[in-house]
Amino acid sequence: MKNTKFNYTSLIILHIVIAFVVFALPFLSKIYAFLIPVIGAFFVFKNKNKNNEVLYVSAYLVGAEVFLRMTGGNFNNEYVKYLVVFFMLCGIIFKNFSKSAFIFSFFLILLLPAVLITTETASFDIDIRKILVFNLSGPFCLAICATYMINRKIIFNDLQNVLKSIGFPIITTTIYLFLYTPSIKEVVTGTQSNFETSGGFGPNQVSTILGLGIFVFFSQLILFSKTKKDIFINGGLLIFISYRGIVTFSRGGVFTAIAMIICLFAVVYYLSNARGKSKFIVVFALTGLMSIGIWTYSSLQTNGLIEKRYANKDARGRDKKDHLGGREEVMNAEINLFLNNPIFGVGAGMSKYERVEELGQEVASHSEITRLGAEHGVFGVLAFLILFFTPIVSYINNKQHLYFLSFFIFWILTINHAAMRIAAPAFVYALCLLSVQIKIAEETEN
Repeated sequence: MKNTKFNYTSLIILHIVIAFVVFALPFLSKIYAFLIPVIGAFFVFKNKNKNNEVLYVSAYLVGAEVFLRMTGGNFNNEYVKYLVVFFMLCGIIFKNFSKSAFIFSFFLILLLPAVLITTETASFDIDIRKILVFNLSGPFCLAICATYMINRKIIFNDLQNVLKSIGFPIITTTIYLFLYTPSIKEVVTGTQSNFETSGGFGPNQVSTILGLGIFVFFSQLILFSKTKKDIFINGGLLIFISYRGIVTFSRGGVFTAIAMIICLFAVVYYLSNARGKSKFIVVFALTGLMSIGIWTYSSLQTNGLIEKRYANKDARGRDKKDHLGGREEVMNAEINLFLNNPIFGVGAGMSKYERVEELGQEVASHSEITRLGAEHGVFGVLAFLILFFTPIVSYINNKQHLYFLSFFIFWILTINHAAMRIAAPAFVYALCLLSVQIKIAEETEN
């Protein structure tokens, strides 16, 4: 799965073309969604996962998920999560797994009591299977990914290739967004999350995946760009993806990308020698200038509304009462549900219906942490603690994992503003658990 420079450029061009083709012929999105697992399975089974092919295929699916959703390519809402689980299980069969993975079996067991409560208490007009799949597919996907990846050895260059596999379909997503709304000024009229600038799909999820793309191509730019051509390509992709991420008017993904980049800066600076640190300051300054440029252009294109959005103001410049787009009310309601049902919770997927009395409407949770407490009670709290501390303990003997902090912060921030609607937080969480070895290749793949 290693890419030469020629292949890297060719793959970028290919994914730009895919965006144009699907935009012109939308039905081809279904064909694209079908071909990804078919081609992926061919390589996995042909090589019996000798080179961790399941990681690359799963990473590609994670990067493509939002594009498939916004273009109607998904065969069902959890399509990508199912496929990621399938490929991870294939990887486990071919290459076994670490004994440390038992902790994630225990994690899944902790979720079972709430499932039993739901099956016993849900009314007849509620589709139990649907709500269980919606609420548990994310945690289940995470557990299977983590089972495969924990303590699995991988060299740093190969990990970067996994990130590039995520990044290629994000290029497709970004180009599609430009085709969908070529003129930002015409569709931005307020400071709320904007569906028009998000390809007609959920701005929160689009912002999340573009934020991940920002980190992918930022790391590619500062760590793997050895020529002027590399710098131009990766810098250009970073600028385009950052701009489209900002103008979704959904702040979560952008803030998460910034946090990931800060973490990477901190780790690289800490590990650099004196000469490296002096060069690092130059990189930091250039990154700051690039950020100012992207922000200024975004402000001009939105007539200053993006500045009001990030200042938590409405279009008239008045301060908004809430800071999280109404999520505070949902989170407070879930905390109250936990306090009233501290042992077993209200049942998996049932908090949405229990909140009706307090909020007057059915609102899906945006925070996986408060949802776990509300629906699973103390078992959910224990489940979250397992997820939180396992990567930290793993990192003690895994200090060569330069991306650990960035991946961990992506997971914790994303599940707090976008829950686990898409597979990205589950997969990136599991990437924290890989045993990464810094190995200088004869020629850095790009």
